[in-house]
Amino acid sequence: MVTKLPQHPSSGNESDGYWMHYHDEDSEKLAEAVVDYALERIRLDPPPLDGPKTLSQLQALVGNTITPEGLGGLKALEIFTEHLSHACISVDHPSFLSFVPGAPTESAVLFDLVLSASNIYAGSWLESSGAVYAENQALQWVASLANFPATSAGVFVSGGTAGNLSALIAARWRWRQNGKGSYDRVRPILVTSSGAHSSVGLAANAMDADIVKVKADAKGRMSGVNLRQAIAELDPQDRNRICAIVATSGTTNLGVIDDLVASGEQARELGTWFHVDGAYGAAALCAPSVKHLFVGIEKADSFIVDPHKWLFGPFDCCALIYRDPDTARRAHTQRAEYLEVLQQQDLGDALANPSDMAHHLSRRARGLPFWFSVATHGTEAYEEAMEITLQVTREATQLIKNAPFLELLLEPE
Repeated sequence: MVTKLPQHPSSGNESDGYWMHYHDEDSEKLAEAVVDYALERIRLDPPPLDGPKTLSQLQALVGNTITPEGLGGLKALEIFTEHLSHACISVDHPSFLSFVPGAPTESAVLFDLVLSASNIYAGSWLESSGAVYAENQALQWVASLANFPATSAGVFVSGGTAGNLSALIAARWRWRQNGKGSYDRVRPILVTSSGAHSSVGLAANAMDADIVKVKADAKGRMSGVNLRQAIAELDPQDRNRICAIVATSGTTNLGVIDDLVASGEQARELGTWFHVDGAYGAAALCAPSVKHLFVGIEKADSFIVDPHKWLFGPFDCCALIYRDPDTARRAHTQRAEYLEVLQQQDLGDALANPSDMAHHLSRRARGLPFWFSVATHGTEAYEEAMEITLQVTREATQLIKNAPFLELLLEPE
């Protein structure tokens, strides 16, 4: 059965402001063009590397695209495909080795189209229980890789910056609760490595916290010895201000892993929060050959890993996992009359509203493309793919060692 679509009137009482929300013949043609472009982009192996253009170049090529009468969908799409897209670097190109390369699976990319078409608000169980259910299954798999308890839970946020900030807000909340009022007007302290990601410092700034950076050892790690020394050098009053120790599993510049066991032990001795920033490196938890490098992460109060980095998901997606999700809920739940229905609902076996688990309220179900990819291919395929990337690294390392004109600066872990 063929559905007859309404025709966009060339003249009449209805304005474009009325018709732009209806699926007519023009929007059908636009949909076909969009899908054709998406499929063509996916089929390219490799895609064009492309690169940035200057403002003057883009102005000459594209000009002004925001006009009173509009360009029309096909024309706007043409501008993107012919000009704007080529001014964006393809981070999934095999020759792109800068910043953060990404290699989303085709299934994840395709499901991202489904997600956008579905327009799901995924902040509450009430409004998006199906999406949250699927996201939670993906989060539980990530948590299991770190040997977190079955009672752990989390949420997908935009990236490591949002993930670290949200985890550390929960850490500050617990620190102040433990202080029973004595820390309410005291600036907290975050202790982390000198090799920590810049987002940890940004989180400290946003939280009005001080930061103590531990000197890295010869391998670029935050060692247990250096961590203890940095804390011992603080006066007792400042040691009481420590609300979290932040270790890194895969530093940005070197990819090294801090001493997670010693970091966790020091946090327990102080009675403070232990957070692991694994935005990049913690993805390797799914590779049996290197999982031993992450021993100690199972003792963390929280950790993050970005599927859009090394777990083959599209931008943007960061998994934030809490050992005790109730602490996260208490720290992040927003209270207002218009939100009461979300707090009063009986969630049954559901773990929480995603909006109650991080520093956000509005959110898309950004974990669904990652969930769809894992559900499609299975966890064994992810283990195999991760091992392949590690083997490529080992082979590249050997090629560098064998080349007389190259120097290996650091042995990969």
